[in-house]
Amino acid sequence: MSSRNSTGLDVEVQMDAAGQDSRIVLLGKTGSGKSHLANTIFGENLFGVYHTPNSGTGQCQAETKDVNDRSITLIDTPGFFDTGKPEEKLKDEIVRCITECAPGPHAFLIVLKVEKFSEHEQAVISKIRQYFSDDALNYAVIVFTHGNQLPKGTKIEEFVSQNENLSDLVKKCGGRCHVFDNKHWNNKQQNNYRSNQFQVEELLCTIDEMVAEKNGGHRTKKVSRK
Repeated sequence: MSSRNSTGLDVEVQMDAAGQDSRIVLLGKTGSGKSHLANTIFGENLFGVYHTPNSGTGQCQAETKDVNDRSITLIDTPGFFDTGKPEEKLKDEIVRCITECAPGPHAFLIVLKVEKFSEHEQAVISKIRQYFSDDALNYAVIVFTHGNQLPKGTKIEEFVSQNENLSDLVKKCGGRCHVFDNKHWNNKQQNNYRSNQFQVEELLCTIDEMVAEKNGGHRTKKVSRK
């Protein structure tokens, strides 16, 4: 099954051989916490974290590790709207993540902060759809960082429901959303919503279910630029 997006790239869904690892691409604007989230999922600092106005991730970085009895490959990407890079260079580097996880990713993690869903965040979603086609949302999970900003006792679904545009985005992603706090939620209590360890297992289960629904399918792009 294939389609063509506005960049002139063929988008296909193929089937995985049994036993291959899950390949997951992280996408988001500069400062959303992608690299820190990747480190949280892996439980160690494999991805560089930089506290600067520009994106700390200049190129795609792929790392593989066993997490909760699963082999996981995470691919970190440069942040959208990084003022230190020309648009075309940034676009080429982000799209290159597909080749970093050949034959293609099983899931996209669209990383947003727990904050107002502004026009800037909406522009990030537009860029993702432009670079990877609307089909990307069928393979996407919305992952929020800075979860400690949620009011006590509030779950991320309640936060999402308060904004029509954000709620619509999550619906387009099959209702898939999770929340982390890379700084404050480091306790290891089981079944504790405000625990990164709990959220990692929930996130991986969501991805497993999504892949199973697609019979192990993943997205690939065959480069055929006009």
